[in-house]
Amino acid sequence: MSSANQPNTTLYINNLNDKVNKEELRSQLYALFTTYGKIIDVIASKSQRMRGQAFLVFSDLAGATTAMRACEGMVFYDKPLHIDYAKTKSYATSRKEDPSFVPPTSANASALLMQQGRADKKRQREEEATEGERKAKRDKADDDDEEMEIDDEEAPCTSSGEQPVAGPTARLLCTNLPQEVSDGVLSVLFQQYHGFKSTNVTPTDVPQVKKAQVLFDSPQLASVAKEALHGFTLKKDWLMSVQYI
Repeated sequence: MSSANQPNTTLYINNLNDKVNKEELRSQLYALFTTYGKIIDVIASKSQRMRGQAFLVFSDLAGATTAMRACEGMVFYDKPLHIDYAKTKSYATSRKEDPSFVPPTSANASALLMQQGRADKKRQREEEATEGERKAKRDKADDDDEEMEIDDEEAPCTSSGEQPVAGPTARLLCTNLPQEVSDGVLSVLFQQYHGFKSTNVTPTDVPQVKKAQVLFDSPQLASVAKEALHGFTLKKDWLMSVQYI
């Protein structure tokens, strides 16, 4: 497709269904477009000026271009998407390219940048602490091979007794889904693949964790979706597992 605007890591989307809740809209736009590249921001507002519109900020141009070509005209909440490159760079992209960038409309830009710097340092400390905990757990696991073997044997089982099979089958089991995942969110991911029929998201015995069954027309069509989405990052530290059942 051609665009009147210059290539940009930010995509402008309009003709969105303005009846959809803003947070649900942002979540499902992220779920749909993140399959084409890393997204660093989703901007959607219910204000009168922004109704039916959104901006998606990708980390690189290749991801933005691939997403625009793949999703232009796709039916999303009963309306076809209209996608183009944004006319200007987003503030998120400008900050990514130049950490000293100050939004021109921010009267208190200096204070905001100081806050951002403190937040970045805090996040870095938290990530270092988390990595230290993970290393300690790995070291402990290396000293306890027997326990690791037991964990590996038990991992495929689910709380409801569903047993993964070698497959392929037309039915898939998705596990390690965060609490906010709904049938609608999961449908956006799987409906990209031919033969998709339905999803059924249910809670598990583990708080804040869900699972889902996804049905396709045939085992062959289900296998394509499984290969593409097994290990898909739903959000930070949440990798979806997809197996045949």
